[in-house]
Amino acid sequence: MKPTAVRRILRPMSDGRNAPKTVAIFATCLMDAMRPSVGFAMAKLIRGAGFEVAVPRAQTCCGQPAWNAGDDKSARAIAAAAIDAFDGFDYVVLPSGSCAGMIGVHYEEAFAGDASLLARARALAAKTFELSRFLVEVAGVDSVQIDKGFAGRRAYYHDSCAGLRELGIKTEPRTLLVRAGIDIVEGEGAETCCGFGGLFSVKFPDISGAIVDKKIEDIQKGTTDLILGGDLGCLMNIQGRLSRLGLDIEVRHFAEILAGATTPAIGRGR
Repeated sequence: MKPTAVRRILRPMSDGRNAPKTVAIFATCLMDAMRPSVGFAMAKLIRGAGFEVAVPRAQTCCGQPAWNAGDDKSARAIAAAAIDAFDGFDYVVLPSGSCAGMIGVHYEEAFAGDASLLARARALAAKTFELSRFLVEVAGVDSVQIDKGFAGRRAYYHDSCAGLRELGIKTEPRTLLVRAGIDIVEGEGAETCCGFGGLFSVKFPDISGAIVDKKIEDIQKGTTDLILGGDLGCLMNIQGRLSRLGLDIEVRHFAEILAGATTPAIGRGR
């Protein structure tokens, strides 16, 4: 499905005659295993916008690692399970542009030869949103009360490749953060890759390392002690390099800031 189809502007039912619509949180692999606080932050934000929240127990991976590795058979099996797990919910929301892109763009490619699953994949894609886009376009969130410790902080925002290029996400997280009182430092390389790329960083570690070094050079050009983004893979990759370089810069998912997270950051350089 084309990205524009995923970007449809919808509004929640709130006329008093209907129950609140239900949002199913897709707990991405990295969030589930490495940063569950992002999931709790998502739930807080979505409930605060007037929706019911569900976390389907049957969910697993979106299938992206297998798809990127060329294991189409496994990817389709995983994707089919995801379609089943999220059937019946009004919306599906993810904290990751890469996983949202897998569902919104690549599921159609995966099931191109299966009419039944293709129709269901398209239906899932139509109600699937990355978190910042959901809050802005669907929920119509105008402002968020963040933790006082973050108000006025200067932050470098990193645009993940999948979120930016597959889904066109750029203004949505910035809009929410600026309204919440965060001063965004726009780096010259904010839109450039961090070097993670999933399997890319494993297959080509030297190239990956050189790319993330360029990213950190761009970060250091601005006066900031906070890095924000929407994809945990990118953020963990950047934080890992910062740590190895001994640089003391806090790294967080934007949902943690908007929800007033008080848990430890993804990491600091030292």
